[in-house]
Formats: sequence, C-alpha cells, structure tokens
Amino acid sequence: MKSIKVHDKEFSEFIDSDEIDIATAQIAENINRDLKGKNPLFLVVLNGAFMFASDLLKKITIPCEISFVKLSSYIGTQTTSAVRELIGLDEVLHNRTVVIVEDIIDTGITMGVTTEKLKHLEAKEVFIATLLFKPEAFKMNYDIDYIGIKIPNDFIVGYGLDYDGHGRNFPDIYKIIEN
Repeated sequence: MKSIKVHDKEFSEFIDSDEIDIATAQIAENINRDLKGKNPLFLVVLNGAFMFASDLLKKITIPCEISFVKLSSYIGTQTTSAVRELIGLDEVLHNRTVVIVEDIIDTGITMGVTTEKLKHLEAKEVFIATLLFKPEAFKMNYDIDYIGIKIPNDFIVGYGLDYDGHGRNFPDIYKIIEN
C-alpha cells in the first residue's frame, strides 16, 4: 500500500483512481438521465472539487453551463461551522436548474449555506453532486442527490483535497495515519 507525507502528517492510500473514475462515471450517467432537457448550470466549488468536476463534466453529455464559486470551512485538518465565501456568483439563477459539484460533504454546513443562497437567488431547483460523503459527520437535514462514495469520518487528501494547501495533486485519495 502506498503512503505519502504532507506537511507533518502521514497518509496511506485509501481510494485509487480507478475507483474514483467508476464513481464519477456513475454520477455522470445519473445526471445525464435525470436532467436531460434542463440545460443545468454546474456550479463547481473550488478549490477541492476541481479534479472531480473536470472528470465529471467530461462525461456529461447534456447541454449545460459551468461556473465556479470558492467556499471554505476548513482550517488545517478540522472543519469549522463558519463558511467564508471567497468568490461569488456572477450568473443570474432565476428559474435555473443548478447542480452544485462538490468534492466532499462531511458536516454538510457548507452545502446548507450554499443551497440557501441559491434558493434566495431564485434557482428553480438545486441538486448536489459530491464525489465523497461522510454520513457519520453529516449534521444537516437535506438530501444529497448524487453521491459517488460513502466514506468514514477520516481526514483525507488527494484528488483535489488538501491539507493546508498541499496534497491536491495526487490522482488517488489518501487517509491520515493517526500517530
């Protein structure tokens, strides 16, 4: 099993790139089926979702648009209850179908805040597509429409996910080795 070091932490391989690709293809297939004829706006949450969004959107065959928003709720290895909006929306969302593309949902606070903002901006319907979901950490009460892989509540890096800005570039996902 491969391991990596990011800053002061050791990580072991957890999900390989082939499993990520299979999960991504399944999400794309479901979106293509469910949203046919709706011309959705895919709203990619940066920075973490960039790799997942790139692979997912290559598999989307329906007409669509793509935009980006940058949100953050992590400090180091800990999630916080404060969501900072760093880059906002420029698109008019009135009567639009929106698909939020997220790398991971753990507590669900970031997505809760984001979906409320989109509803306030009069989006017709809002869907959530996430590669990874931590059911044990989830504290909110809303549906997640497209989930690639359910994982335990471990801290992970790779495939867009980082530890203090590092580790995003790995094609596989690694989980922290507790010392």
